[in-house]
Amino acid sequence: MKQHQYQVNVKYLSDHEGNEVNQEITFSAPNHDNIFAIIERTQQREGFTLEMAQRFAVGLKLMTEVVMEHRDNPLFKELKPQIAEMMKIIKGKSRKVED
Repeated sequence: MKQHQYQVNVKYLSDHEGNEVNQEITFSAPNHDNIFAIIERTQQREGFTLEMAQRFAVGLKLMTEVVMEHRDNPLFKELKPQIAEMMKIIKGKSRKVED
């Protein structure tokens, strides 16, 4: 399957008490969807700021791509019905915004 190629960088700036932390991870995250297009559509939803749309869409797409790639994993097999239902709800509400 051809996939869009992404690189994700997460930089840990401070802990919950405000203490500075300097840790960083970078990893590749191929995805079958254009994440930027999903962010744009998500931002059009009522109540979504750009940052909220980015966090939601990126997190969702990172998780669901791993689930799809490893669908035979017992944990993901167990979660598949719930994830499928969640995606129906999200995609259904997204279509209403575009109409």
